[in-house]
Amino acid sequence: MSSTPGTAAPHPLDYCPWVSVIIPIYNGVEDLPALADCLLGQTYRRDRVEYLLVDNNSQDDTANRLHRFAQEAARQGMTVRPLSEPNIQSSYAARNQGVRAAQGEILAFTDADCRPQPDWLTQLVTPFADAAIGLVVGEIHALPGRTLLEAYAEYREIMAQKHTIAHLYPYGQTANLAVRMPAFQEAGLFRPYLTTGGDADLCWRVQLRGGWQLHYAEDAIIEHRHRASFAELASQWRRYGRSNRYLHDLHGVPLGPDLGPRETRYRLARWILKDCPKALWLSLRGQAPWVSLVGVPLDLFCARSRAIGQRDAQLPEAARQIEWLDTSALGAFQQGLKATE
Repeated sequence: MSSTPGTAAPHPLDYCPWVSVIIPIYNGVEDLPALADCLLGQTYRRDRVEYLLVDNNSQDDTANRLHRFAQEAARQGMTVRPLSEPNIQSSYAARNQGVRAAQGEILAFTDADCRPQPDWLTQLVTPFADAAIGLVVGEIHALPGRTLLEAYAEYREIMAQKHTIAHLYPYGQTANLAVRMPAFQEAGLFRPYLTTGGDADLCWRVQLRGGWQLHYAEDAIIEHRHRASFAELASQWRRYGRSNRYLHDLHGVPLGPDLGPRETRYRLARWILKDCPKALWLSLRGQAPWVSLVGVPLDLFCARSRAIGQRDAQLPEAARQIEWLDTSALGAFQQGLKATE
């Protein structure tokens, strides 16, 4: 697997391929207004992009809101296509619906609870001017938060993509990821029955099967809200643990460590006697954020939650299934390429 840093030479200014932005949505009524504003505010040429918003069997008014947004966007010269994935309750299955319907050469992904910055799409697409690049990973910043746990997540940069591309096997999260359409033809689509880890799985298949390079576009920024309660934080890290187990079963990647009671007691004692007093001193001097005082116990809480998720997870047999593009999807892709000529 190979990757390129975000410091590549400037690309031609006239590079503006046809792009499909794919966003899975489940019960997204509260998120849609802010998301719509962000999409309407994109600087990428509106005549070169379509937004595919895929309702994943929502139980609220999401489907109707998507159609109303599509009508409003059309009045402003923007293409929004509401789609539906009612059969499989999985964001990856919803993304696959978007891929099949896409007419773009470049497929960009984000989520309904994300807030793309105005030049997000422009920055995410530009590196594809290099024909060797099949994946571009943008960066994820935190939305302003008020709680202790939101401050902690920002302090630890929990969702930062600079960490995922530094992984032993580089990958990007689908909250901010773009893929060249031919890479899907060679590596297949997302595993529709996988509930977590599907972004890493796809990125690895694209790099291994197609030999595509991965590029980190640090200026392609979306903002994401961090978890605000202990229940949400524990759920997030249990999901990371399940992802570790699934990717271990699918690709043989190493499992994460499980801190035992002895190691946990040692780290807490060290925090009480050394780390906490030091953090207090630095925070009083303005040299460290106040949340650093509780960094270690929250680290242990997250590590324990991840270990539980990893221990209890069992990869469903159906999750091994990879879907592939059919002839109709290939036809849509070719039609999209023709439209760009």
